[in-house]
Amino acid sequence: MGNREKLLEAARECLFAKGYERTTVRDLASAAGVSMAAIGYHFGSKEALLNQALFEALDSGEQAFGPSSGDGTGLDALWSRLIEAFSVNRTFWLANLETVLRAQRDPELREQVAAGLRQGRSGMAREVTGTAEEELSEETVRTVGSVQLALVSGLMMQHLTDPESAPTADEVLAGLRALATALPKEE
Repeated sequence: MGNREKLLEAARECLFAKGYERTTVRDLASAAGVSMAAIGYHFGSKEALLNQALFEALDSGEQAFGPSSGDGTGLDALWSRLIEAFSVNRTFWLANLETVLRAQRDPELREQVAAGLRQGRSGMAREVTGTAEEELSEETVRTVGSVQLALVSGLMMQHLTDPESAPTADEVLAGLRALATALPKEE
């Protein structure tokens, strides 16, 4: 493994252990076993390294969301897995929120976050429908994927802020069922 890969792995570890704001250049270099100058050489800045590591962890899914337990399929298993990930990987999810906030002041980062959201919609649509991403229609991604991603974001904020009263997977599903009955009929 080269220095670039070592730094990315160290950054993922630091995001999960310390979060974004508390991770220092020294932490990253030490965890990777490289000089602090290697961060600038390979990534330009600590922030660029942490951003790339964050996006890669989100893209891989398993590291951020945890492996699928195989104990169920469908939305019940997905929501249980997501809620557990918010608790187990709390520091990582806080880093995710910090990145969204920082992106509002950094146009380049904002575009990276926007691209990640577009990819997230597709991934969420795949999770819900069981259809391979390349086979999903744009409408499915924009509807199912967008709504699922919005639910994930809101639930993440509730679990990070007030985990004792945040809804369980069963409560989320009950809420979705109730909302579905309140929808107007299509004409």
